[in-house]
Formats: sequence, structure tokens, C-alpha cells
Amino acid sequence: MFRNKTCGELRLSDAGQEVTLAGWVQRTRKMGGMTFVDLRDRYGITQVVFNVDTDAALQEQANHLGREYVVQITGKVAERYAKNQELSTGDIEIIASSLRILNSSDVPPFTIEDDTDGGDDLRMKYRYLDLRRPAVRRNLELRHRMAFEIRRYLDSKGFLEVETPVLIKSTPEGARDFVVPSRMNPGQFYALPQSPQTFKQLLMVSGFDRYFQIVKCFRDEDLRADRQPEFTQIDCEMSFVEQEDVLQMFEGLVKHIFKYVKDIDFTDPFPRMTWADAMRLYGSDKPDTRFGMEFVEIKDLTGGRNFAVLDDAEYVGAIVAPGCAGYTRKQLDQLTEFVKRPQVGAKGMMWVKVEDDGSIKSSVSKFYTEDDLAKWVERTGAKPGDLILILAGPTMKTRKQLCELRLEMGSRLGLRDPQKFSCLWVIDFPLFEWDDETQRYYAMHHPFTSPNPEDIHLLDSDTGAVRATAYDMIVNGNELGGGSIRIHEAELQDHMFRLLGLSEEDAQYKFGFLMNAFKYGAPPHGGLAFGFDRFVSILAGLDSIRDVIAFPKNNSGRDVMIDAPSAIDDTQLDELQIALNLK
Repeated sequence: MFRNKTCGELRLSDAGQEVTLAGWVQRTRKMGGMTFVDLRDRYGITQVVFNVDTDAALQEQANHLGREYVVQITGKVAERYAKNQELSTGDIEIIASSLRILNSSDVPPFTIEDDTDGGDDLRMKYRYLDLRRPAVRRNLELRHRMAFEIRRYLDSKGFLEVETPVLIKSTPEGARDFVVPSRMNPGQFYALPQSPQTFKQLLMVSGFDRYFQIVKCFRDEDLRADRQPEFTQIDCEMSFVEQEDVLQMFEGLVKHIFKYVKDIDFTDPFPRMTWADAMRLYGSDKPDTRFGMEFVEIKDLTGGRNFAVLDDAEYVGAIVAPGCAGYTRKQLDQLTEFVKRPQVGAKGMMWVKVEDDGSIKSSVSKFYTEDDLAKWVERTGAKPGDLILILAGPTMKTRKQLCELRLEMGSRLGLRDPQKFSCLWVIDFPLFEWDDETQRYYAMHHPFTSPNPEDIHLLDSDTGAVRATAYDMIVNGNELGGGSIRIHEAELQDHMFRLLGLSEEDAQYKFGFLMNAFKYGAPPHGGLAFGFDRFVSILAGLDSIRDVIAFPKNNSGRDVMIDAPSAIDDTQLDELQIALNLK
């Protein structure tokens, strides 16, 4: 063995021991006749001392060490004179008696420290170096611990982990599939699974009544901070259950992991909010409920004053920013510019200040009397010192814009603390969403989601009003995951396919194997999938999932470290009988 101790385990109780460490040189410091080397491995950092009075040749050798050199050092553990309380090993140091250079290193392109000087692109290109940084390493250690604990918890509840295929049939509904050509079947393609959806339903038909899998999934879609082309789900399914059974089971899992990782006890049941209420109060189906600032509709108070912006608007909504009446014109102009950004898309913003003395000032004072504005203040519940922000326009579009403004104000006011956690279930989603461009309905979740039993009679007469037996778990404004009760009756599933515009032939071609399985006694079943990367990132206090994935892609879906995707050899294309026609 190259070492008998790690760089993170030695303590004052080990003083006097002769030990051998191996790791990377974090930094060196030359101080007269002494050279100090901080030696790092996965477990921590230990200070090593080379003394010219003890061994001048050894100290001279240490003077030539560079950052990230891989070395083996033997020496005696001693109490450190100037202790470092920021290190777990800060009470001791090693008095070196031998030094062996195992490998030299070029100067790294960025500092291997928590506060690195490397930008995202540079760190992704040299990800194997970035992974040496303690901050990134801790994220992967957290991921490891969570995966094991999730497996332990689900095993204790009777779930079996079953692997499902990675090469499957393409079913181009929803997000785009990644496709894989088959050499043995020219002109035909596999798809990489967007989720194990149909396979876990087949496992329910097979009698495996409690299934889970921590599984890779793939979606060919545009990327952002919380999205990668390949990601990991905690995928689960249960038989002979209703919605309440699923919510109770997996609320228990989430509470268990919060206790295990953060020592947070959620003793009360998680709140539940309908999709309609989430959109009405927050303009989002994943509301951040760490803070209030709920929407207040004031359309009925704004008409008839010859102000077309509000007179003609379908919807007028307001939020109250507490304690912000002192905002300057510059700050208000910045907010107006924020809502006009393309990613928000509003045409403008109105405001009302409730001064400390109770007087009212507004950007629309020339159209509305103080009595009119006082009604707005009363409706919104604004108090002296508060600021009311108002947007108007088409209902759904404006609610989404107001959502962005609410989140911006929450961030400005420090109300979105990553170490504060607010969890809830959003339920009663619409079963369908209408697309104006194609003039047809699409499944809001997927075509196997069961309609709410109370709404089945509306499937043909009022299709858009049908609610799904579907649910999402939301944590701090992030969709941790979600699922639904599935359709298990072949006749209802056929009906669903017809409403989605799938002919009997199309449905049979894409999902015939599932429909045939339903003919042999499919049990009632349902489940959900949590985003594992997202779960880890939330508990690590990160905005992006990239730093909890060992080798992530960038926002263009590229792995800049290995330069993928890349062109393939003509010989490979010939074997696959594929000709490229690039435009």
C-alpha cells in the first residue's frame, strides 16, 4: 500500500505515530529554514513540515514540489503549534522523514480550491481536475449517501429494484427521443428511454407490486440549469393503490431523506394545492412557497377610467412587496426593464406605493383617484411601507410574467434562502393541454395517466375540463418529481389514445405490447419518479444539477472534456447503412 493513513483522519491522539500518506500537493509555503506542504486526498488536507535542520536535502527536494504533484510522504505525527480550526486535521502536522514523488504535474489551468478562478467552460473541459475540488467532491459524496439511503428505505417498504432496458422502441410523444441505429436491422432504430414508464407498468402486470429503480433517462430537449440530456430518476411503481397511497408512501421517503441528510423533521403532512390554485396564486405549477407575495386579482377595481392598458386587459394581477415603498425611481425602472426582458415578456409594469404615513402614490395616479387606489390597497392587504406591483394582459401569460416578477422580488428581498425548505404536493392537473398550432389535445403528463374518476363522463363533452389523477412534489419552487395513477383498463386506454389523435393502428404500433398485456389482468397501479440529480442539488443548496453529476454536459448538450457528440468514421456509417444529408 502507498499509504497507511489518509489526509483526513489524523488527530492529536495520533501524536508520535509514524505514518505514510499519499496524495496531491495543494500548496507549498517556504518560511526560512522550513517548508510547509499541504497534502490533499479525497478525505482532507494534512500539513507536512520539512525542516532544514533535520534534513536539508529533504527540505530542498520539497522546495521543488509544484501544485498537484502526486507524492508519498512518511513522517511522525506532531502537535501543531499554530493550529488551524478550519481543518479537521488542524491540530496536528507531519514532521517529514521521507518524500517520494510518484508523479509530477503541469500547472493546472485553474486553482483546485472551493473558490476557484476557473469559469464553467474551463472547469467542464478539465472536469477530472474540477472533481478534485472539495466542494464538488462533497456533492458526489452526498449523492452516494442519498442513493444508498433511498435504496435502504424502499427495500424496507417491500420494493424490489428491477433493471429495465436501455435500448427500447421510439414513441415520439412529448420530448424528442435519442435514437440509436441497429446494425443488425438496417434502417431500424432503437430509442433511449425518456423513462421506464411502459416497462414499470408491465412489471405491475407481471405481479411485481412494488418496483423501484435508480435509473438513467434520456431526453433530447433544450437545456437549462436543472436539465441535462441524460439524467437520473428514482423511478417507482405500486399495484393495488390509489392516489392517497402513493402520496403517503413517497412523502415518507422525502421526509426520511431530509432527516437523514439535513436533520430536519417534517412532522406535519405536506400541504396540497390544486393546479388551478397554484396558477391563480403563483402563476406556476411549481410554486416557491418559502415566502408569501401571493397574487391578488384586481381587474374588477380597474375598469372604466379610460386607461386602455387596464380597461382592455383580460387579467389584472398584483403582488405586494413588503417594506419596499422606499424604492427609488431607478429601482422601479430596473423592475420595469426586468419584466420587459424577452424571457419574461411583459409590456410594462404599474406600481402603487403606500407611504409610511398612509398616503398613496402611483405610476397611474392621473387615471385613478386616491379613493380608487385605496381600494387596490385594501384588496391586496398592503400596509404602510409596502409596494404594490401590477401587471395586466391575457390571463395565463400575465400570471406567468407575474410569477417571474414575484421570484425576482423574493430574491431581492432575501426570501429564497437555499437552507430553508418548503415542500408541497400539487394535485388535480388538467389531463389534456390544447395546442393552437396543431389544433389538437396533448397529454399534459403522458397518455397512460388516469383521468379523475369524477371527470370520466366529460372526456368527450368537455375534454379540456378533465382533471388527471396526477401529482407533483414541489420543493422550493423546483419540481422534485411527480407521477400519476395509471390507466389499467384496455377500453379506457383506447379511448385516451383516440382523444389524443392516435389511430387504432398508430396506438397498436407504438403501444401494442402494453395494450396486449392489459388483456391479461392488469391490476390498478400508479407511481412516480423523483429527479435524483435535482434532489441532491436541492439538499446541497445548489441552483444547478451539473455539480452533482460527475461528468455533465454543457448548455449545448456537449461534453467538452471528451468532445462529444462527434462525427463517426465512414466505415461505421457504411456498416449501419446510413448516409448523411446535412443541411
